[in-house]
Amino acid sequence: MTETNTLIIGGSFSGLACAACLGKNKVNYLLIEKADQIGNPWRNHYERLHLHTHKALSHLPHLPFPSKTDKYPSRQEVVQYLDDYCWEMGIFPKLNTEAQRIYKEGERWLVITNKEPIVCENLILASGPFGKPRKGNWKGEEQFQGPILHSSQYKSGRDFRGKRMLVVGFGNSACEIALDLHEQGAFPSLSVRSAVNVLPRDILGIPVLQIGVWMSSIPPKLADKLNAPLIKFLTGDIEKLGLKKLPYGPLEQITTHQQVPLLDLGTLKLIRDGNCPVFGEISHLEPHQVVFKDGKTLDADGIIAAIGYEKNYGQHLMDLTKERIQDLSLPIQKQQFAGKDGLYFCGYYISPTGQIREIASDAQWIAQQILKDQKKKNQVALAKTQ
Repeated sequence: MTETNTLIIGGSFSGLACAACLGKNKVNYLLIEKADQIGNPWRNHYERLHLHTHKALSHLPHLPFPSKTDKYPSRQEVVQYLDDYCWEMGIFPKLNTEAQRIYKEGERWLVITNKEPIVCENLILASGPFGKPRKGNWKGEEQFQGPILHSSQYKSGRDFRGKRMLVVGFGNSACEIALDLHEQGAFPSLSVRSAVNVLPRDILGIPVLQIGVWMSSIPPKLADKLNAPLIKFLTGDIEKLGLKKLPYGPLEQITTHQQVPLLDLGTLKLIRDGNCPVFGEISHLEPHQVVFKDGKTLDADGIIAAIGYEKNYGQHLMDLTKERIQDLSLPIQKQQFAGKDGLYFCGYYISPTGQIREIASDAQWIAQQILKDQKKKNQVALAKTQ
């Protein structure tokens, strides 16, 4: 059995940020990661992927991206950054170590892993709010003759050169995959079921999330109202492209509904130019065709389901109350249960000012809270000996 002050579960952005901040504060910790390498999600994403947030708003504590890095870092640049971060911060995670069950035993946590039990005073869940890929479950899947892939399985558009591919969804992954397919010689279409919000990635050369930081003190509904004319001017009327617009703006979408709007990298132009037709919700599949609920059809050689992931807040590992899960929809400083019983969540709140920026802030706050609690415990222990 291993004992440590703080156990961190998850070895990507959130876990590494927490490890670095705890290390800087001389707090004893252990970081475990179930994969055989840190940053595993980024190593396995599709090749074209770039950060949708500017590098100045997307680095972890104590180490910015190198100056030579692209303004919006590529997947490989992100992987290299995470490797460098581990080295620079002196982080040595225990790999191939998976948390299987978590129990509260008195004042401490007991974490059962696939290797040995770990006991800790503080526990940080840093594996993210999204679990297994969500399934499409369309009628007729068994007779469709082409591949049906989740976006997590997609690697490159060159695998589908010359093919007619339907991308289901309109999030950032769906729209970048559609771009990649077109650039690699495939013929993409989009199936969009729900109403959406679209933001340009930059406004007059300024990253849109930087503007979000500047406006973070304004109520989201008011900020959306102020921004609406400029956004419409820059993106155009998306309803003319066959898309439905949400009745509320992008900031309210993030803060209230914990959903991310599209940051457009060029997909709207692709649609306008006739290179990516937009369809509605799928009704069913036939051997070589997709039938939509409005009666339209599309001949398709394959389907890529960019429909997200099932949410998972760690309740498969431990017994979490409904109130504690709901608490994670707030910034960590406003959460009622953050740090209660020594339990913290890093990177679970979807922020309008950028997810990695929020992770960096969360990690520093968590480290300071753990340090304060440790000092209090030390003072109490010292008082008892006198």
